[in-house]
Amino acid sequence: MKTNIYIISILTLLLISFNSCEDKITEEYLQLDPVYMSFSEIRSNDAIRFENNLQLKNTGKIYLKGQYIFINEVFKGVHVYDNANPENPSYIGFIRIPGNMDIAIKDNYLFADSFVDVVVLDISTINSPQLVKRIENVYDYRIPPYDEKYRLGKIDPVNGMIIDWEITKVRKEVDTPDYTYYPIYWGAKYLDANFTTSGGPSTNVNTETGSSYGVSGSMARFGLLDNTLYSIDEHRLFVFDISDATQTEMKTSDYLTWGMETLFITNEHLFLGTMNGMHIYSVEDRFKPEFISNFAHVTSCDPVVVQGDYAYVTLRGGTTCGGDLNQLDVVNVSNYAQPFLAKSYDMVGPYGLGIDDELLFVCDGDAGLKVYDVTLPLAIDQHQLAHFPGINAYDVIPLGESLLMIGKDGLYQYDYSNIQDIKQISVISTK
Repeated sequence: MKTNIYIISILTLLLISFNSCEDKITEEYLQLDPVYMSFSEIRSNDAIRFENNLQLKNTGKIYLKGQYIFINEVFKGVHVYDNANPENPSYIGFIRIPGNMDIAIKDNYLFADSFVDVVVLDISTINSPQLVKRIENVYDYRIPPYDEKYRLGKIDPVNGMIIDWEITKVRKEVDTPDYTYYPIYWGAKYLDANFTTSGGPSTNVNTETGSSYGVSGSMARFGLLDNTLYSIDEHRLFVFDISDATQTEMKTSDYLTWGMETLFITNEHLFLGTMNGMHIYSVEDRFKPEFISNFAHVTSCDPVVVQGDYAYVTLRGGTTCGGDLNQLDVVNVSNYAQPFLAKSYDMVGPYGLGIDDELLFVCDGDAGLKVYDVTLPLAIDQHQLAHFPGINAYDVIPLGESLLMIGKDGLYQYDYSNIQDIKQISVISTK
């Protein structure tokens, strides 16, 4: 009897071994492995520096201060152009700021994110920026954009910040096909709370008049009001006292909601564009934002600009933000406590937008730039003034009679002093 039990056990083990061998498969795929920069390197004295030979390649957000245009090179820093002559802007150079996506400028001080830190630069001499303040570990660990057709290799924050990706070929034996990426995916967003994607990122979040403030586009996550700097990440609002820029101090860091993307300031109120709606906060007390209301919509990406009784919100679907709607929403905000949808208009794949009195500029992605007369907000589709197709449009800054527009192909400038004959006057192309 013992012999039979022994034989059965041996046969069972052989069967399991055979099945295991049969289940083994060889999996081959291309993977993105992280390229790191250590925290000591990022925070070294020469990490932030001026260069004059970097080409405009991977455009991000735009900012205007005086005669200077600042164009973000995603996760690397900002290009600076002298725009004294908009028909022929001249290149000044590049301010390298590792991990940079957003900036704001007051007087001669430039505030920027640098991976997880906030830095303050004295740019009184534009080609010789000086680091005057660094506030460490403000934001969560975040990674640069990547091509989502590849899997990601393991990420270890102990190694520092990721500055780039390199493609490697992976070959391994597995029992079953491995479809779990690291970290865990939801679309292209990480579910691991220790990681966030860069996101991706108005005219403008800076509503103060006068030359002391710069002007940003609607995709901005930085905004200035008086001596206060506001900044957002995916779920928190940060408030900084910049009354003395060299002694910039973070006053508060509050969890507000999930999926925050853009920030617009007007009439002592913050309008936050999030994946699930537009949130309104009062900043009458500069350092203690107070929630007023929320206008909810389907999950999507949504920058917002506000003028008078209306907020204009673009919803973009088919992305990592979720949803499938592509439209322009006109929201009545005559009562900030009770915003409501007034009208929606179909779009192709909208990103940023800008408002100048009765003119609305919408960046409709690969469908190009669209210009509308919004004198009648509930009949915008009947009053399109111009359409510039065949270009990629990401964000805009209207300036009264001229327009800055950034896209993946470069920076375009338009003269709209005659709204019946809007003209493109210059292009700074990516390389």
